[in-house]
Amino acid sequence: MIAYLNGKLAHKDPAYIIMDVGGVGYEVKISLQTYAALPNPGEVCKVITYQQIREDSHVLYGFAEPTEKILFLDLISVSGVGSATALIMLSSLSAAEIKTAIVNEDVKLIQTIKGIGGKTAQRVIIDLKDKIKKEGTIATQPNIFITANSQVRSEAIAALTMLGIPKPTAEKSVDTILKREGDQITVEQLIKLALR
Repeated sequence: MIAYLNGKLAHKDPAYIIMDVGGVGYEVKISLQTYAALPNPGEVCKVITYQQIREDSHVLYGFAEPTEKILFLDLISVSGVGSATALIMLSSLSAAEIKTAIVNEDVKLIQTIKGIGGKTAQRVIIDLKDKIKKEGTIATQPNIFITANSQVRSEAIAALTMLGIPKPTAEKSVDTILKREGDQITVEQLIKLALR
C-alpha cells in the first residue's frame, strides 16, 4: 500500500492532483479541503494517501492532513457510503463541520450534502458518533481566494464532473451561484454551494 507521496505537485485541480515522485506521475483524487491546503503546482509537498484496490481499478485518494484521511476511512466504513460519496462529503463540509454534525446528530446538515438522504445521514451518525466523540474535532481549513471568474468557473465545473455530476447540471448550478455570489468566491466555496 502507498501510505504517502512526497514530491513535486505537477498538476492541481479541485478534484485531483498529479504528484511527480522520482519521475513517475501519480494521479490522486482529493477533496476541496486538501485542494485548499496544498501549495501551487511546481512546489514540493507531501500528500498522505489511501490506496483503494478493486478488480477493475486502483485509485489513490490524497489528504493534506492525517485527520482528514481518518475521517475519510471512517465515512467509507459506513454501509452505503462509498469513496466518491465520502469525497463529496469532505468537499461540501469541512472535517470539523462533519464531525460536529455527527456528534450533535444534525441529520439535516448532513442531508444538505448532494447524494446523502435521510437514511444514509442517520446511518453515518449511528455508526460514527461514539468513535468521533473519542477522537475530538479539528480546526477548519483556510480559504484560498481566486479572482479570475472564468478560471474559478472552469475549475469548479471540472471538479463537479469528476465527482460524477453531469456537465450540463454542473454548468447551470455554477453559473447560478456565480451570479448570486459575485466574483470574489473561491473555487472551494463555489463547489461546496453546488454540492448542496
